[in-house]
Amino acid sequence: MLKPLNRYILIDLPQSPEQETDSLIVLPEEYKPKEEERYVQVRAVCAAPDARFNLSEGVNLVVDRSMIEEISIGATIYNVILDNYVVGMIE
Repeated sequence: MLKPLNRYILIDLPQSPEQETDSLIVLPEEYKPKEEERYVQVRAVCAAPDARFNLSEGVNLVVDRSMIEEISIGATIYNVILDNYVVGMIE
């Protein structure tokens, strides 16, 4: 398992429903699909020792979705975020 350093937090990102890529429906060029929410609730797995606040495993956080970084190592994908992009904790 990846151990985060440098103020990173390892998170579990909720899975979004899979979208079909093969569609028989033709949409107008000006059609824009609904954008994802800017903020998302995630679950903290572990945090770097130098994170600016104490986090216990399993705490629910609200983070800026655009700041989540995806790291692929072999067949494993890790999602991490810097502690300054955590907006709040959900109790």
